[in-house]
Amino acid sequence: MKAELMNRMQEILEEAVAAKELAGGSLLVRQHGEELCYLQAGMADREKGEAVRRDHIYRLYSMSKPVTAAAAMVLFERGQLDLAEPVSRYLPEFSGQLVEENGRLVPAVREVTVKDLLGMTSGLMYNGNPGLTGAYVTELFRQVDERLLTDQAMTTAEIAGALGKGPLAFQPGSSWLYGTSADVLGAVVEAAAGMTFGEFLKKNIFEPLEMKDTGFFVPEEKRDRLAAAYRLNAAGELERYTQNHLGIINAMDRQPAFESGGAGLVSTIDDYARFAQMLLNEGELDGRRILQPATVRFMTAGQLTQVQREAFGRNFANMPGFSYGNLMRVMVDPGQSATLNHVGEYGWDGWLGCYFANDPAAGMTMLFMMQKTDAGLTSVVRRMRNLMISSLED
Repeated sequence: MKAELMNRMQEILEEAVAAKELAGGSLLVRQHGEELCYLQAGMADREKGEAVRRDHIYRLYSMSKPVTAAAAMVLFERGQLDLAEPVSRYLPEFSGQLVEENGRLVPAVREVTVKDLLGMTSGLMYNGNPGLTGAYVTELFRQVDERLLTDQAMTTAEIAGALGKGPLAFQPGSSWLYGTSADVLGAVVEAAAGMTFGEFLKKNIFEPLEMKDTGFFVPEEKRDRLAAAYRLNAAGELERYTQNHLGIINAMDRQPAFESGGAGLVSTIDDYARFAQMLLNEGELDGRRILQPATVRFMTAGQLTQVQREAFGRNFANMPGFSYGNLMRVMVDPGQSATLNHVGEYGWDGWLGCYFANDPAAGMTMLFMMQKTDAGLTSVVRRMRNLMISSLED
């Protein structure tokens, strides 16, 4: 990568830090298996005066979802998980569900399937939403948070079971909604594999890929590398964020009872790069095969109908041109996008701003790590990626 391009991208990152878009962050771009650039700016812990380093550990939040999808694909290609089967085969609480329609509950026309979980077409939602379904999930997560740091903390299977007993926001498969599908999928993996979700990930993904700093908590000897989280206060200043959110323990200081497939993982930029490179290599890294090529091609293809895509667009207006499938966005129409893209680019981001994109057409991975609440897909990421892609294709 040309020095002038790297310098301008560094300027964009530093400008974003100065504008309090984030406290600090790091960018890694790889192409054809080689590192193109690594940049960092700002502070990982402002109170301690600790600058961002490459080995800092970040709470991934929803960037956990692609890993959960990969775990499901491992079982899928082994014949241990049937995507067309109802979730109730693995979690009995998902039988006989009700659906919210016009303020009342009616029977589900069909059961939620495993494929519905992977596509977010299940009708499951996150807390904080209106209606009967929203009220149920909000109360459930209030109980999750109330018990989170006690000996009675709710487990992965308990939370998924409770979600199964609650109402759905729409008839399964009839629309699209960002919600707790990935958390339920983690419990399905547990049931299908006969081990905890964390054990399955460690054995089948993290250890084979040598992702040594990735998991559901940070061991004590590594805790000084955990980046602090921040939020923007009413005065427009960044302040430290220490609350627990979505059943995730902010301190990451213990093995959680709830191993959230939707939001629970921590990782480093280099660890996640190994996972991303495995997918870009169609399932293999350093001679170790995690998935077969056909499975990766299936996993990284958009799967939404036109009606579902329209619902996706209403949920994520900042992602035009994308479809969705297997817990990731997938670019299907670059002409509609707000960024420069190739058809087939896929990835996801997280609540605290961590971002992942693989572009098979360019053989490229882009990763960005930061920790600021309600961040998701950020402007600084869009600006840097547009500059990079336009320059590399010049």
